Amino acid sequence: MNNLKEKRIGVFGGTFDPIHTGHIAIAKAALEQAHLDRILFVIASNPPHKYENRITSASLRAAMTADSIEGIAEFEASHIEIDHPGPSYTADTLKRLHKLFTPSQLFFIVGYDSALDLPHWHEPNDILQLAKLLVAPRPENKAPLAQNIVDNCMMLHMDEYPISSSEIRERMERGENMENWLPEAAVRFITSKGLYRANN
Repeated sequence: MNNLKEKRIGVFGGTFDPIHTGHIAIAKAALEQAHLDRILFVIASNPPHKYENRITSASLRAAMTADSIEGIAEFEASHIEIDHPGPSYTADTLKRLHKLFTPSQLFFIVGYDSALDLPHWHEPNDILQLAKLLVAPRPENKAPLAQNIVDNCMMLHMDEYPISSSEIRERMERGENMENWLPEAAVRFITSKGLYRANN
């Protein structure tokens, strides 16, 4: 996994439930604009802030993510949180990745809403010390970022993605066709596994 020739590594964490075309667009923008060598899609195992919500099993989300990014050489699905027992905290994940990839530089890819909330995350100062933030725009979210985040971030220039994974799940459970919002591989995976149906 470790390749010291890869100096700039993006870390894109999420539940990816499901992975959608917005995730792919954000990753491609980060890859190009921050001149990254690789992007790790880190599939969350037990997100501490989502315990109250029903999420698809980590193994299924990881397989769907891997299928959806196959063929893009710079993209890789990472099991680093799935293989680690207990809650998945970004700071702890970045510490493990820092040990794996030193002396490479880490870039943490987040949406603007997550960047706004980051001061309330577990060990936010460690996150900012371990990785530079790459922030993707989010609709209707224009509040100012904390100054220490502004000092350690790069804004990605791209269209705002108007829908979230949770909205895609909800609309699919109502029987709506959301194929236009999903990678083709994700559509095939969701269909084959019967995910996001009202009776699931």
